[in-house]
Formats: sequence, structure tokens, C-alpha cells
Amino acid sequence: MDATTLGSVLALAGVLSGAVVAYLGKRGENALTGYSSLTDNLQEERDRLDRKATEQALALAEQSALRAADQAEIARLRALVIQLGGIP
Repeated sequence: MDATTLGSVLALAGVLSGAVVAYLGKRGENALTGYSSLTDNLQEERDRLDRKATEQALALAEQSALRAADQAEIARLRALVIQLGGIP
């Protein structure tokens, strides 16, 4: 094998290895981009669910306050019925 052939083979090996490195690098970049996108989506979903949970907690607190007011009104009306001589 002469020097020219050997040089050509080495050059071909260098080009092929460069292509493989570039290919693997691009795959890694795509994987990282996909991972970042997935992370962003999960964070947005978590924030949305946190807001929904907060809204539900506020609605539940409002319903509890209304129930307490209703129970107080029922007790007041029962006392009034008893005071007027009725049976509650």
C-alpha cells in the first residue's frame, strides 16, 4: 500500500468519524431540546393544577361559611319557634 492510498484511507476514516460525531451530537441536542420542552410542559401543568386546587379550596371555604350562616339561622328560627310556643 503506497502513501497516497494510506492517506486517502486515513482521510476517509477522519471524514466518517466526523460525520458520526456530528450525527451523535445532533441527536444529543434534539434529546436535550425534547427534555426541556417536556419539563416546561410539566411545569405549566403543575402551575395550572395548583391554581385549580387553590380555586377549589376558596370555593369550599365559601361554602363552609355559607353553611355556618345557615346553621346559625336555623338555630335562631328554632329558638323563635320554641319562644312562641311551638315544637321545632
